Amino acid sequence: MTDFGALLFGVTVWALPLILAVTLHEAAHGYAALAMGDDTAQRMGRISLNPLRHIDPFGTIILPGLLLAVGGVMFGWAKPVPVNFLRLRNPRWGMVVVAAAGPAMNLALALAAVLAVNLVPYVPEMGRSWFFLNLDNAIYFNLLLAVFNMIPLPPLDGGRVAVGLLPRALALPLARMEKAGILILLGFMFLLPMLGERIGVNLNVFDWLVHGPVEAIGRWLVRVLISAG
Repeated sequence: MTDFGALLFGVTVWALPLILAVTLHEAAHGYAALAMGDDTAQRMGRISLNPLRHIDPFGTIILPGLLLAVGGVMFGWAKPVPVNFLRLRNPRWGMVVVAAAGPAMNLALALAAVLAVNLVPYVPEMGRSWFFLNLDNAIYFNLLLAVFNMIPLPPLDGGRVAVGLLPRALALPLARMEKAGILILLGFMFLLPMLGERIGVNLNVFDWLVHGPVEAIGRWLVRVLISAG
């Protein structure tokens, strides 16, 4: 394999499953919003399987690539699908459905990728490794997106699900955290581990909250694959 061929191989086995996972995650939010009564995403052209409509060049491609290159935490974002929750037929329940649709799509994609591993032996030998690595990364990225986004902190999907399900007395204070939520999240992901390294304590919250569940769900999906076989 030439240097260019090796580069192309490496880029595609990471970029394709990531782009597909992000695109279908965002499209699922838009389809759910439309089903629940809000056509904002449809009018703005965001209910689409065209990844260019959902990808944030820095948040979806550049930052995750840099973090992977230096062995850091896998982190990034796409352009959020616009949703007017007040236009939903039932704003509170509709918010739960719309927010949960993205992670649910990622779980479905991860399961589909696990089942598709059965097809690897039927792929021509020349493309077998490429096909398998795409599936392997698709499982990882989709589980990562599903688990990470279900952390119950606005503006993540899990935060909006929690706001919709909690009693009003608890939901309102949580909803007010939306503007500061991303800063809190970044602090937990990057600052706490740095502090932990200085004091000799493992404070890698990302490992506890995300990588652990991702590995557990991955093992369960492998058992599904074995059972299906």
